[in-house]
Amino acid sequence: MQPLKAWPLEHRRRIIGIFTDIDDTLTTGGAITPDALQALHNLKAAGLHVIPITGRPVGWSEEFALSWPVDALVAENGAVALTAGHAANRHIVTDEFGGKNSTFPTPILDSLLLKSYQQTDIVRSSHYQKMQSVVQRILAEVPQAKASQDSAGRETDIAIDHSEFTHLSPQQVAHVVRIMQSEGMHATVSSIHINGWFGDHNKLQGARWIVRQLFDRNLDLEMDRWAYIGDSTNDQLMFEAFAHSVGVANIARFAGQLAHLPRYVTHAERGAGFSEFSEFLLSKIAF
Repeated sequence: MQPLKAWPLEHRRRIIGIFTDIDDTLTTGGAITPDALQALHNLKAAGLHVIPITGRPVGWSEEFALSWPVDALVAENGAVALTAGHAANRHIVTDEFGGKNSTFPTPILDSLLLKSYQQTDIVRSSHYQKMQSVVQRILAEVPQAKASQDSAGRETDIAIDHSEFTHLSPQQVAHVVRIMQSEGMHATVSSIHINGWFGDHNKLQGARWIVRQLFDRNLDLEMDRWAYIGDSTNDQLMFEAFAHSVGVANIARFAGQLAHLPRYVTHAERGAGFSEFSEFLLSKIAF
């Protein structure tokens, strides 16, 4: 990892959009700080696309998708997208699995926010029932394991708390991951939760999906024009895929577990690190 100041000006000038993790990247101690919120406003004011992409549940994410200056918010590791707007201005898209997503768009919160899914209603319902059984197996087999406190807002995945309100040892975290994988689930570890889900989506695939959905563009053809900033092992796919990848300084906690590190790292941690990233990205750039 190189210090953020090593990011060349000519590369920064080409950036048109930002994907960002939320927990421990935008937030500090579980809340967004004024400097990080101002950084979001500054990026949008400069004309950049801003899309948080998180393992947090869609229910938890709704108020932030409405109140933050972002184009959309992608929740549950790529499975669900929240966008502000009106249904009449949106269109039906083909989901990632080749079928028309009959639930897109779904107006919520008095039609101020639209929710779209990568999976159909039938698929989500089937997966949901299986996931609840996996949760019960984890709670029975792993001492001290608890479902995340935001579980009630989850629709397409499950989450086991390992650092937010309880603490699991590395061995216990690994055990939870093994159980999820043995049940045929994808599993990933964020700075606070162990997430598991059925389906082929992930943060990277979700980023491709939302760029196609919002802008009718192919992200893979313009990867050099987007940046990603994150802080933990569930950001690894993004660090690998994005040439302009940044870790906030607290990425050091997970550095030994990452096969793919971010290219650049901030001096500051968490929300202050995001603010540092935003300020440096926008410095000496004339949009």
